[in-house]
Amino acid sequence: MIIYPMNITKPLGANDLEVLNQNKGIVLNSDNVDILNNSYYKKKGSVAQNTAQAHVTAASPNTGQAQSSAQGVNVKHITLPALTKRVSKGQKVPLNFSSKDMKINFGWNVNNPACDVDVSAFLLSGSGKVVGDDYFVFYGQESSPEKSVLFKNVENANVLEVFDIDTSKLNPAVQKIVFVMTINDALENALNFSMLKDAYIQIVDPVTNAEVASFLVEEYYNNINSMMMGEVYLHNGAWKFNAIGNGVNKDLAGLCEFYGVQVE
Repeated sequence: MIIYPMNITKPLGANDLEVLNQNKGIVLNSDNVDILNNSYYKKKGSVAQNTAQAHVTAASPNTGQAQSSAQGVNVKHITLPALTKRVSKGQKVPLNFSSKDMKINFGWNVNNPACDVDVSAFLLSGSGKVVGDDYFVFYGQESSPEKSVLFKNVENANVLEVFDIDTSKLNPAVQKIVFVMTINDALENALNFSMLKDAYIQIVDPVTNAEVASFLVEEYYNNINSMMMGEVYLHNGAWKFNAIGNGVNKDLAGLCEFYGVQVE
């Protein structure tokens, strides 16, 4: 069972617990409040800090200043990589690597600076559910138990988030890894995927740094707030990639429930 880190806008103290415990049944106490604070400090540094600044400024009696600050949020803008081996939505292709490792890159741009986006990995068994609660890797839980899947927030010119995968360490029960892009607090703040663009997944051979496969989202609808970007899966003992590209109207907590992660 995991505690779902919320998208908080300031460091938390003990006095905040009573209010936060009323938020969708999330269980907080003085022992695990540090988990949320850690997520705040490491989560998308510039975006989190700017969101916090906008929050503080909005409390100012100077309304004009608050609007100016909110509109001036500095959102990271990426340049799309070449994506030389793009596949189409729904297409499945074999993955050929020079080792047991693979790197999964993600990037996107936003039309609305309120959109704070992340990617999560669900490590699934043949049943389509996670092998265990700790087989859900994201910014709040950056490694699978055997450290076969590692999450990194990199934010460089072309890539924002990365999953490094060592298939030689992977739990044999894991047959599929699904990658889902979500907008934090989308349901609460009426945010949706029509506010994004240039969202992609790119699979790279970390030894040669060559692209193996990639998928660029081309459909951005205003009735979805999460996107199943793609999956890597085992087929007859070999790894393949499926470019899913399906949007869903679920937040991260809803996706955890869908994939069998118990959330408090």
